[in-house]
Amino acid sequence: MSSSGELPPPPHPPHPPSNHNFTLLLVLAKDKLVGPNYMSWIRNMKMMLRYENKEYVLTNPIPEIDKETATPEEIAEYDQRVDDATKVSCIMIATMAPELQKTYKDYCPYELNTTLSQMFHKKARKEHYEVVKSLMVCKLKEGEFVCAHVKKMQRHVERLEKLNVNFDKDLAIDMVLNSLPSSYDQFILTYHLNNTEAMLIELHNLLQTAEAGMKKSHSNNSASAPVKAVQQSK
Repeated sequence: MSSSGELPPPPHPPHPPSNHNFTLLLVLAKDKLVGPNYMSWIRNMKMMLRYENKEYVLTNPIPEIDKETATPEEIAEYDQRVDDATKVSCIMIATMAPELQKTYKDYCPYELNTTLSQMFHKKARKEHYEVVKSLMVCKLKEGEFVCAHVKKMQRHVERLEKLNVNFDKDLAIDMVLNSLPSSYDQFILTYHLNNTEAMLIELHNLLQTAEAGMKKSHSNNSASAPVKAVQQSK
C-alpha cells in the first residue's frame, strides 16, 4: 500500500504464449498421413520442423554416448537431441491415420522417416512413371470429342501435381496441343500467333468452341456436296 493509502495498480497479465505451433499442427492435421498422400504429408512436416529448427531429427539418427565419460556439453547436446526427437515423434504419430499410428507409435523420427520413405516413395515413383507414360500417349483421333480428351489429360496433370511434381502450366498446354490431330492445325497456329496465355481449363473452352465451328463448317460442306454433284451431272 502506498503512503497515500491507495492500493497499487494490479500487475499486467502475462502475454499469452505464441500460438504458431498450434496453427502449424492444424495444417498438418488437415492432411493426415494415410499412405498415398505421403509426399504432401512429409513436405508439410518438413516445413513445420524447419520453422522450429528440428528438421535434422528426420535425417540424422541420435548418436549414442557414454554419459560416464562424456563432457557436460556432450551430455547437454545429447539430451537436447532426445528431447527434440521425442517431440517430433509425437507430432508425426499424431498426424497419421489410426492404423498407421498403431504400427509406428514406438518409432523414432529418423527410423520413421526412413521406413515411410522406402515404403511410399517407391510407390509414388512408380505411379509417377505410369501417369507420365499415359499422358505422353494421349492422342485425339479425328472425329473424337475434344472435351473428353482434354479432361482425361487434365486428370493426369492433376495426379502428377498430387505426387509432388511441379508440372509447368505451359508444358501442360503444349502437351495438349501436341496431342491434337491435323484438323486442329489452324487452331494451333492461331493460338500461337495470338500469344494466348491460357490455363488448361481456358484452353479446354477454346477447343470446344473450335470443335463446334469445325463441325458446323463440315455440316455445311456436306449439305452442299449433293448440289454440286447434281450440277456437274447436268
